[in-house]
Amino acid sequence: MLRAQDLKLRQSDRQWAVDLVNHLRESLLVFLKNSDEQPYFQSASVLSSGSYYEMVKILNPNEFDMMLKLQSPSRLKMTELDQYHGLFYEVALSRSTRSHIRSFLLDDGVTISASKIISEMHRLVRKFIIHISNHLGWRWVVNRKRPNSPAVTLSLLEVDNGKQELLSVDVVPALEVPSSQGWPLAARAGPDVDNWLGKKTRRSLTHQTCFFVPKKPPGRNLSEAAKESWRISFSHIEKELIKTHGNKRTCCETSATKCCRKQCFKLLKCLIEGLKQRYPQELDALCSYHGKTAFLHTLSIRAQDSLWTPRQLPACFMHLLRALEGHARSGLLPHFFVPTSNLFAPPTFPRKALVFLIEALEDQRRQGLPLLMPPAPAPPLAVHSHSDSQPQLSPVVQQTPVIQYPVILPPQVVEMKSFEQMFKIVALVMVLVYVCYLL
Repeated sequence: MLRAQDLKLRQSDRQWAVDLVNHLRESLLVFLKNSDEQPYFQSASVLSSGSYYEMVKILNPNEFDMMLKLQSPSRLKMTELDQYHGLFYEVALSRSTRSHIRSFLLDDGVTISASKIISEMHRLVRKFIIHISNHLGWRWVVNRKRPNSPAVTLSLLEVDNGKQELLSVDVVPALEVPSSQGWPLAARAGPDVDNWLGKKTRRSLTHQTCFFVPKKPPGRNLSEAAKESWRISFSHIEKELIKTHGNKRTCCETSATKCCRKQCFKLLKCLIEGLKQRYPQELDALCSYHGKTAFLHTLSIRAQDSLWTPRQLPACFMHLLRALEGHARSGLLPHFFVPTSNLFAPPTFPRKALVFLIEALEDQRRQGLPLLMPPAPAPPLAVHSHSDSQPQLSPVVQQTPVIQYPVILPPQVVEMKSFEQMFKIVALVMVLVYVCYLL
């Protein structure tokens, strides 16, 4: 049976990566604070987000997210773009200002330009990276800007190994909405957590701040407002929900109160990553956020801690997998905080990709989830003797294709990290899941 500690990252790998990312974060904040060139970014602060900080990171601690919080000088006017169901907004100041943010306003003097913010973020990070100290064996680089991405991505490259990427960090600028102002109307009711965490928790969540990240809607022929629009973000609350996930506050505080919620989510993330690696074009629209949203909906429905005991891991994971498949079949995956927004709706998620996802999930389930099976052991060497020559070695070729996950290690570590034990345990879990399905 899968145990919680078997899916945890090794302390040595985790600490090495975290130390590097923390140093990068602190250095970036010092650079921005001391930069007279762009005063608006001087007061920025960092909110760590993403799967590592939610403690649901899988396999390697090689991807990190940092949200760079930017303060608004006044209340914000948040205008929902009609055709995007509460997910994308035009964000403007409530009144004109002479503060430093005026450099990022459109011609009307109040609307905040998403494109200007992300462009300036790229420029500042590129300038910052020149001054950061690099180790003899590796260095930080800024990746090329990705279309429609709100992030500035930095990669740590190992120079002596063909510039192999050791880890990456996404820095996302985000406008912070004052908590006193409240959430936009489409999200104001709060997430559906009454049966799971209680009405009091829901009210406390809605009194927290929310953020807007500079991400425009997908597609072509966008309106001028859509080109400068912002996407609402609740990543800090998602992190809180996943870390404090129990129906009772004592969940996972001791070994006697452990649950399997996070382990189920990690397995689902492994499956989604495997599907995207195997079908990169067909499932380009699929991402881990779809899995996270299905996971949060499942937690709100199956609220009781007694339904998530560690010994029920195979059945719980199968339930979560069927939930994602059910959302795909119905073509309806409501955003957990903005229920009027359907994450499986075209054009964001094309119908053709949705049909392919349904078939892929069903195929995986029927075959016993082969993408989650561990790779076969290294093939033995068969000895072929020849009467007139020395014995020759010929490898036995492995026939079954499997997903191979890269191992990211610090340059100073010379030992190879082995995932053999973890893969064996995952294999056992998958066998149990398959048996449960047959029954």
